[in-house]
Amino acid sequence: MDFIRVLLHDTTLSFALEIVLRCIVMYVLIILVLRFSGKRGVRQLSIFEIAIILSLGSAAGDPMFYDDVPLIHAVIVFTVILLLYRFTTYLMMKSDVIETVLEGRPMYIVRNGLLIVEDIKQEKYSYDEFFAEMRQQKIEHLGQVKYALLETDGCLSVLPYSKENIKWGLPIFPDDYKQAEELIVNHHYSCMLCGQTQLLSSLDVQCSRCNCKRWAESKLDCEH
Repeated sequence: MDFIRVLLHDTTLSFALEIVLRCIVMYVLIILVLRFSGKRGVRQLSIFEIAIILSLGSAAGDPMFYDDVPLIHAVIVFTVILLLYRFTTYLMMKSDVIETVLEGRPMYIVRNGLLIVEDIKQEKYSYDEFFAEMRQQKIEHLGQVKYALLETDGCLSVLPYSKENIKWGLPIFPDDYKQAEELIVNHHYSCMLCGQTQLLSSLDVQCSRCNCKRWAESKLDCEH
């Protein structure tokens, strides 16, 4: 085996510099794609961890089975990507603006028992997915929730009300989260879009918060 051929093959300085440029371009591209794909796609991993996994995984693959791809190419890629990672984390430590652009900020999904519809749409966060995570945290309706935040790593943090402060709220179990068909006098109803909860004179009333006309029977007691 010719060790020099395996290590360098026909690599020139100009092509080595080209690899550096390719690494920079692909690194930025990977971060942009992951950043704008939403937090849910990178749950429990930071954007940079995903970028490192994708970049280094791809760089490590080709030299393993292509005899015309020398190991020096992968070494250059590994070195450049790791330096870019260090440089990016340094910039984030020095600048809140850069950190916000790359990592985002925690986003309110529920505030005082009401859904923040605009933020949910922005993150492409489906109600089914959100309700499932709430149920896993033993939440049965939004009247139990003071705040729920989607963290920068895609995880959901929930701050519930104390038992004495629980109020009527939108149910999140499949059997209960359904449009009411018959009005019950003096019973609370919750908007199925934003969670606004109130007494109704008719099921055709428009929600004062989001203009929706779909109402579900509100829950107060924890029955499940």
